[in-house]
Amino acid sequence: MGLKEQLERIVPADALRYMSSHFNVIGDVAIIAIPPELDSYRAAIAHAIRSGRRNIGTVLCRVSGSAGPARIATYEILSGGRTVTTHHESGFTYRLDVRTVFFNPRMATERCRVTGQIQPDELVLLPFCGVGPFAVPAAARGAMVTALEQNPEACRWLAENTRLNGVADRVTIIRGDAFDSSIYPNQIFDRAIVPIPYGRDAILDLIAALVRTGGRIHFYTFRNRRQSERLEQEFERKGMSVVLRRRCGNVAPSVSRWVFDMKKEGREAGE
Repeated sequence: MGLKEQLERIVPADALRYMSSHFNVIGDVAIIAIPPELDSYRAAIAHAIRSGRRNIGTVLCRVSGSAGPARIATYEILSGGRTVTTHHESGFTYRLDVRTVFFNPRMATERCRVTGQIQPDELVLLPFCGVGPFAVPAAARGAMVTALEQNPEACRWLAENTRLNGVADRVTIIRGDAFDSSIYPNQIFDRAIVPIPYGRDAILDLIAALVRTGGRIHFYTFRNRRQSERLEQEFERKGMSVVLRRRCGNVAPSVSRWVFDMKKEGREAGE
């Protein structure tokens, strides 16, 4: 039974129409956005979530979206209270505090798709790495991963997660701003995975310069469909062959997350 169906006898129909049955689950923490029209039913909503999912220990209401370089959202605790959790995904284990780091559980399939392409001994560059949901499986595939993250809390959890999953010797963690070219090691990479925060597209030129000719770049951005088509043409002009353009989640009305799988050809079109 969906969340809305659970609430039909509690919430009046004129208010229930604002309700969505969708919420995120990270470990044993449920995160939901509740519209103002349902403010007086927050306790009932939290109770319904915990009743329908016995593994849920804490229910959070998202007060504000992910903001700033660390992409940290603001939450109100509706039920429970513990926000440090253990999340399992694709055979890997991640420890994190949902209050202090960014983690999107809806990207699990996409992370599996991309890291499944990695070959042993590849050199992989991963800016905006968070707590490790790309870095850990990439290292488990045999890659040597250089992971950059600005949020010190995310770096701390990333270090723990590399140990938990037995890949600490294959992940180098660099704390700092991914736009600061001075923090990057003096080497060229076989592959880059670039899950940028909203509006940080300008990082691509810096990252592309660190990938070898013939190497691969998986670049994530936020656009509507028409804009994504224009971006594909722009990337081709920059000397990259777009192997795949794929929508991998909605983030706002008419705005989606898009991934571009690209091969670096090493020259700009027209040269």
